[in-house]
Amino acid sequence: MSLIEAFIFGLLQGLTEFFPVSSSAHLKLVKLAFHLEKTESQVIFDLVCHLGTLFALFHFLRKEIFRIFYTDRRRLFLLFAATLPLIPCYFLLKPLRDIASEPQFLGPCLICTALILFLGQKIRLQRTGTPTKKREIRDVLLIGMMQSTALIPGISRSASTISCANMLGWDPREAVRFSFLLSIPTIIGGNCLELLKIYLSQEALEPISLSACGMGFFASLTFGLLVIRFALSYLEKGNLRPFAWYCLLFGITAAIYIHFIPREV
Repeated sequence: MSLIEAFIFGLLQGLTEFFPVSSSAHLKLVKLAFHLEKTESQVIFDLVCHLGTLFALFHFLRKEIFRIFYTDRRRLFLLFAATLPLIPCYFLLKPLRDIASEPQFLGPCLICTALILFLGQKIRLQRTGTPTKKREIRDVLLIGMMQSTALIPGISRSASTISCANMLGWDPREAVRFSFLLSIPTIIGGNCLELLKIYLSQEALEPISLSACGMGFFASLTFGLLVIRFALSYLEKGNLRPFAWYCLLFGITAAIYIHFIPREV
């Protein structure tokens, strides 16, 4: 991988990670265009790019994260509860993930993301009074289950969680903040599992370009920092339709490209 390619991938990760449009789908489609095969080295590069946007998220929400750990234990518990469905789903959905990881399913999965966003904009339950503890736990477990659908490439994690919270009647600002905070343990846990899987595979790794990894990390961190403030403020307004239409058109385009345009194998 050249430094220019690494920069492009890092840039894409930084620009798309904080919007409900599936950053993984963008990276996968560009890799198909560049004819880059999926290898353990490529997986490690992807994890490094995700680490860049994770650092950007940590930096932007550092005060809120500090407050949650030291004064807002209730919210910390809810975040912990929301991650629980992800653990069994990671293993139970493995056969489906393996099938859906094939390039021909990228377009349909993006269209599914669009449908999730349309539903999140259209359906909204009315919340009356202060939510009880039982209802809060029920809500975050449902959000966590919806987050598990993002294990399938092309389905956006933030689209699933924000849309689910909207349908449950959450305030848009509350839904977006919770989704962003929930991504932190999700990304950390996912990266650790991927690294463990590579380690246990006992296959010889191809040489990893440290300069390419460094460029990918720098680009994803830089553009993540530039985008996150705008993304958060826009999403908190509660208008998901532009992203739904974007995912729908992007999914159709991806399906046409993958299925009908001749490419080198």
